[in-house]
Amino acid sequence: MRARDLTGPTISNPTGGSWTQLGLAEAAALLRRGDVSPLELTRACLARIERLNPTLNAFITVTADEALQQARIAEEEIQRGQWRGALHGIPLGLKDLIDTAGVRTTAASAVFKDRVPAEDAEVVRRLKAAGAVLLGKLNLHEFAYGGTSVPSHFGAVRNPWNPERIAGGSSGGSAAAVAAGLCLGALGTDTAASIRQPAAYCGITGLKPTYGRVSTRGVLPLSWSLDHVGPMCRSAEDAALLLEAIAGPDPLEPTSAARPTEPYAQQMSSLHTAALRLGVVRRPYFEQLHPDIEAAVDAALRALAPLTAGVRDAELPYANLLLTIAGAEAWAFHRSTYHRASEQYQPMTRERLEVASTISAADYIDARREMEDLRARADHAFADVDLLLTPTTMIPPIAISAGSQDPPLPPEGTPIEFRNTHMFDVLGLPAISVPCGFTRDGLPIGLQIAGPRFGEARVLALAHAYQRITDWHRRLPPLT
Repeated sequence: MRARDLTGPTISNPTGGSWTQLGLAEAAALLRRGDVSPLELTRACLARIERLNPTLNAFITVTADEALQQARIAEEEIQRGQWRGALHGIPLGLKDLIDTAGVRTTAASAVFKDRVPAEDAEVVRRLKAAGAVLLGKLNLHEFAYGGTSVPSHFGAVRNPWNPERIAGGSSGGSAAAVAAGLCLGALGTDTAASIRQPAAYCGITGLKPTYGRVSTRGVLPLSWSLDHVGPMCRSAEDAALLLEAIAGPDPLEPTSAARPTEPYAQQMSSLHTAALRLGVVRRPYFEQLHPDIEAAVDAALRALAPLTAGVRDAELPYANLLLTIAGAEAWAFHRSTYHRASEQYQPMTRERLEVASTISAADYIDARREMEDLRARADHAFADVDLLLTPTTMIPPIAISAGSQDPPLPPEGTPIEFRNTHMFDVLGLPAISVPCGFTRDGLPIGLQIAGPRFGEARVLALAHAYQRITDWHRRLPPLT
């Protein structure tokens, strides 16, 4: 069964009031030429937030005054010829567990509803240095501890393609905001799926970089061993530009890799995909797939074959370590707060933390040792292939009404919402989700592309090549 080929507006050659439909790279080119100003772009995004956020609930906090001031400064600098780069004057959003000095950072929880950090997270500092305009803080699954973005003190995030469906999680607000044109890009975090799954559900591009590639300092943790920060945008080209700004060593962050930033956009465009050998990981990633997802991903694989050296089956280690490692580390972070304010947590979060509190030190240490062994050998999966491909998710986004319930664990012990994504966090490998079709109900479908450690340029190159021959990433949700 083939996914229905939905028609709809594209974002080619936008004019007039459609600035919010621009990709980041497109907007950057127009800003530098003076065809649009940072103030025009920022005002357009703020107007769209005012109109659509009551439906989507993507933003928790909108910093309109600060954003307009940042846009004025960017406009003056660009007019003086002081262009800082591709993010200069670009309106972006931040997942609301990334610290912002003087602006509340809540992690979508009543526990932190009034928390105002004194310092910016390192990624925020880098975005400000690049001249980005920061529109505010985006809603999420409470404390990033789940994949629906329904449990939130500020209410559920809704999918722009169907507001009765989830936007995914935990970076649901980031995905919904980008898809609906409330911002031109956003930062999310990913511990098991939380950039790629909501990107797939909302029809955008989401990149989880290599573990340690982007600093997590100043980001409220779910699991120190598994947390990643990454870009959520319309396209691979946009993701490359955003990654360039936030990647690179942070001497004050112990998990940061001592590896300088790379020119990802340039490398992505210059890398020839014809020599790339693609590996398709069938087990368990293609098992029990929704038929529309299977059809769309199969079509994507057929489209990629002529662009590369071919597609073959491949294997990747699979281990049920996620719940032990993430659970133990989540409990370590929350235990003192939980003991004094458990009633302020959302019910799903309480249930997960109470289970996590029972994980033994021995089980945690065993899981960590196995993870470190797997990470040391992860690049062996790329001995005969250059990139790995899977569907991003098993199923389309579920109904909002079901998103506050913890689904039963399947026999292998990995939640269905994370099955196709979590091993890339465990292994610390870069992985991207790109739109590759729609279900018969009009819901987006994602293709996942993964590479070896620090292979972001290779991952982005294939994603970019695919997006040059398809227009799935240019489809817009049916919002007026």
